[in-house]
Amino acid sequence: MRILALALLMSISFGANAQLPGIFGDVLRSVQKAATPEDDEFKIGRQLAGNLLGAVPLVKDAKVQRYVNRVGRWVASQSDRPELKWYFGVLDSDDVNAFALPGGYVFLTKGLFNLLTNEAELAGVLGHEIGHVVLKHHLKVLKQSQMVDAVSGLAASQAGGDLTQRVLGKGAEAVARGLDKNAEFEADRAGVVLATRAGYSPYGLPTALRSIAQRNPREASLALLFKTHPLPQERLQKLGDAMGDAFERYDDGKTLKERFTAAR
Repeated sequence: MRILALALLMSISFGANAQLPGIFGDVLRSVQKAATPEDDEFKIGRQLAGNLLGAVPLVKDAKVQRYVNRVGRWVASQSDRPELKWYFGVLDSDDVNAFALPGGYVFLTKGLFNLLTNEAELAGVLGHEIGHVVLKHHLKVLKQSQMVDAVSGLAASQAGGDLTQRVLGKGAEAVARGLDKNAEFEADRAGVVLATRAGYSPYGLPTALRSIAQRNPREASLALLFKTHPLPQERLQKLGDAMGDAFERYDDGKTLKERFTAAR
């Protein structure tokens, strides 16, 4: 867990296929609020991802990596940002965690991947992280830190290097410390929306959260997750309140358990 946290510090409207109800519409209205040019956003994410992977490598299983990318890109194609060059990866860490970086970089750990039991759960987890990117949550942290104006200088000459590193440092700090609870709840709702629009059971993410909630909270592998996210029980409660029974008509039981590929 300490290695993954250190690595993070070192790196330092959705589509219209389904008319999804209620509070999920709030997600759509938040997309416009962080207006950083996509090219600069991608540069930030690429640098952070490169530094992260320099400390925590990907699982050496090409089949697993291809599989996660296929599922992730399909889910991402249901969002309002399908044009991003989405990248997904499974990190070789026993921690149970997942996180996103600006520009379309999404990672989950081997520990979390092996906890999942079907493709709908994977789609829900990836949908949550895709939601962070679509809603530009980490870029909003930069904006609130009064660093967002410096993003446009990422391609500048060496004279701007210190400023660039400060921007990257802020981004890495946001990932390592976690976003506020409202951003996590918003990403949960986004994850359900995207997975449902991708044709999966809408209950994949809640089921994954339930599996995490059933684990011993004192497990070392859960420490970073609980530091950077609200407790799974709280997330389940918020999702249950938001979803109600409105998603039952979309649940055809499609979990695609038979297609799920485990990284063991």
